[in-house]
Amino acid sequence: MSVHEDNSSTAVERALSILETLAQRGGLSHAELCRRLEIPKSTATYLLATLERRGYLRRERGEGKYHLGLKVLDLGRGVRTGEDLQEIARPALQQLVERLRLTAHLAVLDRGEAVYIAKVEAPGFFKTDTWVGRRMPVNSTAVGKVLTAALPEAEVEAIIKERGFKKQTSKTIVTQGKFLRELEKVRAQGYAIDDEENSLGGRCVAAAVYDSAGNVAGSVGVSGTTAQSDPAHLPKVIEAVKSAARKLSQQLGYRP
Repeated sequence: MSVHEDNSSTAVERALSILETLAQRGGLSHAELCRRLEIPKSTATYLLATLERRGYLRRERGEGKYHLGLKVLDLGRGVRTGEDLQEIARPALQQLVERLRLTAHLAVLDRGEAVYIAKVEAPGFFKTDTWVGRRMPVNSTAVGKVLTAALPEAEVEAIIKERGFKKQTSKTIVTQGKFLRELEKVRAQGYAIDDEENSLGGRCVAAAVYDSAGNVAGSVGVSGTTAQSDPAHLPKVIEAVKSAARKLSQQLGYRP
């Protein structure tokens, strides 16, 4: 990396740190930002002036404290589909819980990991160790398999190279060949199963949700114990999850 590239990277990092800090606290002065982020005064002056000129920051008159500007709202448009999906999915997740008595999740793929963006907890003693925002490996979760199965093989291999395989239990898939074969199976059958691969005694089923362009927008899944989705009940669970995924896809404008 050249000196110019290194300096540019540092400037980007510092600009993002300013935005993130103001998003959390807001109302900080030039001096406070310099002190908190350990940025040289001259560098901070340049970055703040640029961000303010572009509309990402606004400065109070008088004390001169900085706040996020309205331009930041434009950045949120890029994740609007995820927000729409989250809102649309909530009733479907609730219906899954009422029908199956299993915890329901909605996940999306982000930087090679499955991220839960919605959850409805099932009643009862068994509680899943999940929460909105939790990131999970794709190789050991049903939602992760579904999201990864939609990708070209080259992208899957890139994720494997970057993330590797995290072994959660003795049943976790930890070889590339086996994982790729598992994804072929997921594509063929239209759903994925985590059979004690993420936690012993737990079983999850998931299916893909498609957007109007035919792309996988997310994955809906249910989690519970192996007893709750034993061989006698598993077909019912699978069909319920696939049905919910189809319904959500239709609501997003997907037409097979």
